[in-house]
Amino acid sequence: MRLAVFHDYFDEIGGAEITLLYLAAGLNATIYTTNIDRQKINQLGFKKVNIKSIGSVPSIRHLKQLVTQLRFSFLKIRGFDRYVFGGPYSIYALKKHKPNLWFCFSPLRGLYDLRYFKKGFFEILKQPIKEIQIYFDKKAVKNIQKIICNSQTTMNRIKEYYNLDSKVIYSPVDTTEFNYEKYKNYWLSVSRIDPYKRIELIISAFSKIPDERLVVVGGTVPEHDRYLRILKKNSTKNVSFTGPIYDRKRLADLYAHCKGLITTAKDEDFGKTPIEAMASGKPVIAPNEGGYKETVVDGVTGKLIDDINSNKLAKAIKEVGKNPESYKSACLKQAKKFDTKEFIKKIKKEIL
Repeated sequence: MRLAVFHDYFDEIGGAEITLLYLAAGLNATIYTTNIDRQKINQLGFKKVNIKSIGSVPSIRHLKQLVTQLRFSFLKIRGFDRYVFGGPYSIYALKKHKPNLWFCFSPLRGLYDLRYFKKGFFEILKQPIKEIQIYFDKKAVKNIQKIICNSQTTMNRIKEYYNLDSKVIYSPVDTTEFNYEKYKNYWLSVSRIDPYKRIELIISAFSKIPDERLVVVGGTVPEHDRYLRILKKNSTKNVSFTGPIYDRKRLADLYAHCKGLITTAKDEDFGKTPIEAMASGKPVIAPNEGGYKETVVDGVTGKLIDDINSNKLAKAIKEVGKNPESYKSACLKQAKKFDTKEFIKKIKKEIL
């Protein structure tokens, strides 16, 4: 079977892009997208994946999204037996590409569950525009024939906002890339630098526990440069920033030697970094919400915090940090449930 995968862009690499790269590699699919950062993709170990650009798009956030949407609206690719869609802008090509399947990582959060997350006068002015975007988004979704999603959390959103059914296949992690080593004196945060990731909670928590160290891994887009500057300005001496790391061996080494992972995203869709940490035998501290509830076992592979704030987070860090090695066995076992082999086996049944 000839399989094509459509996705918004591959110059920003996160969990969704890595999932689709694993899918393409495992099913010998061709990816069609807009912008491509081949260097990042190669560093992640996907040199052999065939990726083609349908045309470049601007780097300015809102213009980038609009032009991506337009490019896919006019796209017509033939010669494939099935079409898999990933990003929320690629689905504007659904109507002309059947049979199709949408691997949904979440309905657009800025239009739905996080629509009012950002505050300010400018955000109020944007609400009528968002109503128009919602109309066209729901219109595009009507052309979907089948939906697979990455978590129960996403499945619930799809039902709430689109009134459509979907099936969960968890996003994968290649657990063989990670290994356990005796911990050094630092905790790890790995995520895109974005306000909804609530990294300021972690920064604030570490200001209360100066004997503990934090390493923050992650990059941002120009839209969130100010947020990154504020994080750095408010950081104490026990916090350091590495920027984005696409070298998987370097990232695995950081996981291997950390005390544990701390992640604080608001209602995370799924969250691959907890799996990567557990595959390294390291505990995870996270909010008791979203996809974290599906991956982290409270008290067994880490700590889930109700109504998270920086004080509760600092307390959890002290608690888990007393004996982080005690979580090793349970973490390694839990991570295996999300391995790439399981993912490919399940996705093959749905696609081929």
